[in-house]
Amino acid sequence: MKRHSFQLTTFLLACACVLTACSSAKKSCCSPLAASASAPAIPDRPEKLSFPPFEFMPPKAEQFRVALKSGPVAYVAEDRELPLVTLSILVRTGDWVEPDGKEGLTDFCGTLLTRAGTESRTAQELEERLAFLAANLSSDIQGAQGTISLNLLSKDLDEGLAILREVLTKPRFQQDRLDLQKRMTMQSMKQRNDDSANIEAMEQGFVSYGEKFWDNRHQTAASVESISREDLQAFHRRWFFPGNFIVAASGDFNRADMITKLEKLFADWPWAGALPPPIPQDVKIAAPGVYLVNKTVNQGRVSLMLPGIRRENPDYLPVLLMNDILGGSGFSSRLVNRVRSDEGLAYSVGSVFQGGVYFPYVFRAAFQTKSRTVAYATSLIVEEIKRITAEPVSDEELENSKHSYIDRLPRNFASRGQVVGVFAGEEYTGRYQTDPEYFQQFTARIKAVNKNDIQRVAKKYLTPEQLVILVVGDKEEILKGHPDHAAKLTDLGGGKLTELPLRDPLTLKPQVK
Repeated sequence: MKRHSFQLTTFLLACACVLTACSSAKKSCCSPLAASASAPAIPDRPEKLSFPPFEFMPPKAEQFRVALKSGPVAYVAEDRELPLVTLSILVRTGDWVEPDGKEGLTDFCGTLLTRAGTESRTAQELEERLAFLAANLSSDIQGAQGTISLNLLSKDLDEGLAILREVLTKPRFQQDRLDLQKRMTMQSMKQRNDDSANIEAMEQGFVSYGEKFWDNRHQTAASVESISREDLQAFHRRWFFPGNFIVAASGDFNRADMITKLEKLFADWPWAGALPPPIPQDVKIAAPGVYLVNKTVNQGRVSLMLPGIRRENPDYLPVLLMNDILGGSGFSSRLVNRVRSDEGLAYSVGSVFQGGVYFPYVFRAAFQTKSRTVAYATSLIVEEIKRITAEPVSDEELENSKHSYIDRLPRNFASRGQVVGVFAGEEYTGRYQTDPEYFQQFTARIKAVNKNDIQRVAKKYLTPEQLVILVVGDKEEILKGHPDHAAKLTDLGGGKLTELPLRDPLTLKPQVK
């Protein structure tokens, strides 16, 4: 009992000392409010918060660029954070060099290059060795670019590069893997018309750029069946050689040592190869009007398109900002506010106006809505297009858009792997050669855009009378319109409505009703 009384007395005395010290101090040690009295007051609203200016200067390509004596240009950066190495090879090839009647050859070559064995290993043996090394080796060819990627532990780099060399110079294109790829492709083609999104994507390409444009040459049952192992070998030997490669390498290595290894990787190539011809730019957008594909589904998919621009256009950055305000910035964009937030007509709505690298990419606004509200929602998109051409955007809209682009810039350079990847892409597409200071000047150029620039490019490129409107959905329900709204699909697109037939999924020829 005495022991407990002593402990209680000691505790009370300690508390008294603390209270006395706190009360006699000039600045209370007990009150958090008093302790922070000299600190700036916390704003009562988020918009009153202020931060120091954010400044970011991207690295320069020259820090990482090296022209290898063996042929390729390489971007090489050390990154010791993890014991890994990542190597990517960009290949100047793509669908535009695909022979007529062999549509699908580039896709097959890109897929099977790293999945169908080598001279010394069957496909299964290659997969098993890569799995043992915990390495990832992949390849593909999409549009206007081929890519081969290798990721593995740095301790296995030499073996990984030896495997990569054999894949690049002595691919087997194993017949059973080719046959499997054909069967998988045929099954996929049979399902082309099952999803309205697939129908929309294909028809959008046709009305945006023309059916004969190289990027619209899709594989058919006949073209797939015609692809042989010899076709793959010939295509590979024509385009896969060091003079067609751009390399990005990052990871746990000494930079000088890695450059030496890359020289060895590409030295003494067994064949010369050929440089590809220029990428065709002969796009031909459809005549203004509404184009309707009848597909019995609950909702209609709508795309509104206009002729686009290339990335090298002087209006490129003002166009990016203008589109960001119109429909590219998610919930802060005008299209989302009008069509989704105000009217509740669509879950997803927005617009894209990217400058094309090799040919002009069209402007596209798109959404999905109930069949009966297709016409009304489309009319709202047209209204917003007209509004941004007629009225200056607000200061707040422009500043928010600028900050969005400026604040996203550092994300492109967050790691050494991203840095060399970005610069390899710039080398491949040619912007490094024409505008080597693009990223260093990006922020200043964005800041220089004003409201007059936004309205000028809106008037110049967003021309409602040229709209090409593609609709995929239930024709009967869509043409009825909505009883609460006067808008009719036949009143849009200058009153011109063209019905596009569904295509046979295996031949892509229009189906006969």
